[in-house]
Amino acid sequence: MLAVNIAVVAALFVYKFALSYPDLPYTQLLADYHFGFAKRALVGAIVGTAFPVLPSSATYVVGLVPWVATTMLFLHLFRTTFGLVDETLPLLVFTAGSPFFLKNFVQTLGYYDVYGALLALVLLLVPARSVLYVIGAAAGAIVLLLIHHLHLLLSIPTIGAIVLLRHHLPRGWRTGDLALAAVLTAIIGVVFALVQFHGAPAVAPEVFEAHLRARMANPAETGIMPDIFYRTFADELHDTWAVMARNLRRAPIYLVVVVLHAPLIRFFGDTVRDLASAAHRRIVLVLIALVLAGYVAIFLTVFDYSRWVASLGSCMILLLHAVRQLPAARPTRPIDGANRWVRALGWAVTVIPRIGTVTPF
Repeated sequence: MLAVNIAVVAALFVYKFALSYPDLPYTQLLADYHFGFAKRALVGAIVGTAFPVLPSSATYVVGLVPWVATTMLFLHLFRTTFGLVDETLPLLVFTAGSPFFLKNFVQTLGYYDVYGALLALVLLLVPARSVLYVIGAAAGAIVLLLIHHLHLLLSIPTIGAIVLLRHHLPRGWRTGDLALAAVLTAIIGVVFALVQFHGAPAVAPEVFEAHLRARMANPAETGIMPDIFYRTFADELHDTWAVMARNLRRAPIYLVVVVLHAPLIRFFGDTVRDLASAAHRRIVLVLIALVLAGYVAIFLTVFDYSRWVASLGSCMILLLHAVRQLPAARPTRPIDGANRWVRALGWAVTVIPRIGTVTPF
């Protein structure tokens, strides 16, 4: 199954580089701070300092870097948390091989969703004893907002949960910790408000589009979307609810893919039940509910449902590793790779190449 997953990833890369034009991610990569601050423009501004002119293929080259880093860090984290032995390989199939996770990040190569997973992985691996861990996580969250403001719902709740589970629970809550958390949360909220409501370029759309085209290696290409930088919250709501019925009709497709992960869901539930502290179990359940609430909010406001479903699956996989690092009363029973139903579900998860971006698969 792992070998087939590797082949699927290779095929996805071939498809991306050969057959998929990156209109939206290319537009984001062309944007910079030439006219002052603009939302979604941080990565483009950084790349533009070295490469002022970019071909559309640069989208995939730049997007490949965080994907490779995320993959390597996840494999290292998995080995650190669970070990790479025979009995953990089924769990690796249902996590690393899940269409919610690394394979879908190939589908969304060039988009900015993967950066949230990358930061979460770093926070799961580095020591969490110092207050610098909390400050670093908050600084990373602010960078995510400057990359793309939707990270407020996509990944920042999961990042906050990881910080709480790895830093605050082991050392206990202190007055200073609460005050710092409140201040950092307020700063993150202010940054989001500035990006969301004051992040449109300070020039007319046609002027901004001309600047984007000046950065294109082939200005004759028409596949860019400069209007994304001027979209308001009202625009997002209007477009989302205009296609809500269509998206809801597709919901059973996502539910089927979730059910295919039943062994992983069971393992996650057992991991929570096996925690040594009842208080820890309750806190984990509350944190999962908060992450889910953030995704309910994004489902109501932004219409790229396939991306959000995949990102939610990624967040749950990352939270599993955070929960596993808490003290346990007993070892959690591993996924039984010899069970024929588990093997059948493992093959189903393996051969599904991705969840998608806007529409399923």
